[in-house]
Amino acid sequence: MRILALVPGGIGDQILFFPTLEDLARAYPQAGIDVIVEPRSKGAYRVCPYVRDVLTFDFKARNGMPTHLNSSAFIRDREYEIALTLGQRWTVSLLLWLNGIPERVGYPVKPAWFLSNSVPLKPEQYAAHMYHDLLQGLGINTACPPLKVVLPKADIQWAEAEQQRLEIKDSGYVLIHGGASQLSQEKGIDKIYPVSQWQKIVADFQQKQPDLPIVLLQGPEDSQWIAQMTATAPGLKTSSPGDIGKLAALIAGANLMLCTDSAPMHLSIAVGTYTIAPLWPHRRQKTPSPPVDPSLCGRPVPHRCDRRHCP
Repeated sequence: MRILALVPGGIGDQILFFPTLEDLARAYPQAGIDVIVEPRSKGAYRVCPYVRDVLTFDFKARNGMPTHLNSSAFIRDREYEIALTLGQRWTVSLLLWLNGIPERVGYPVKPAWFLSNSVPLKPEQYAAHMYHDLLQGLGINTACPPLKVVLPKADIQWAEAEQQRLEIKDSGYVLIHGGASQLSQEKGIDKIYPVSQWQKIVADFQQKQPDLPIVLLQGPEDSQWIAQMTATAPGLKTSSPGDIGKLAALIAGANLMLCTDSAPMHLSIAVGTYTIAPLWPHRRQKTPSPPVDPSLCGRPVPHRCDRRHCP
């Protein structure tokens, strides 16, 4: 048996979907499970043991039906028997229907006949539980398991070497990730906790725990934040893990993780590191924008779509 899951969104969304994949693999132990994700999110599956193949597709492309039809060949050739889709674009449901996948499970879309089973969308839930609800469309009614990841041995070894490079002793260390992606800011969601507040936290730590190293996680878009932090606290250390596996391994070795609502926060929860997240999701005030075309994201109009749950 072959199963396909279409999972739009960033790395954080993929991690939140891992519990669904875990129970799906448990319910169909002989099945091969593939996922289709956005190119930016493919790296998340380095720490997921439940998936065979990771395929990529730009869910946000505006090219319309021709793009979907051009992508149908590789879906048809694999002869999937079950498909789960997190998005609410009717064109994606149509694509699954056209490829003859017998069981097609998703959230309600119009027209409804492109899905064989629909599951009510309950966005008020924790996102991992909301995604897990899709399994009800397959008759799987288990409780949502906690977030988990599997760390490759090479990434654990890298994290140990990185601790040596940073001259971290057995007493451990505190990790701080204060950045947010440019994409979230473009969508009007400001998840960056103010630098002045981070500086106060660091100063308090250094006063009360002077021997406990503080390591700043530096991603591709964090250079300015790192420069501002190290300018007021020269003793801070920095680390730039090259992929999600190395990042997860470094987080797993920490005594404490301080971060915003982000993929590193979900990783920290998954590896069991004590986590404090000052939630700072302010939507910037903008001039009113026109209603979003429901054909683009599948949610009712008018609404201001942050694409958290939209493809």
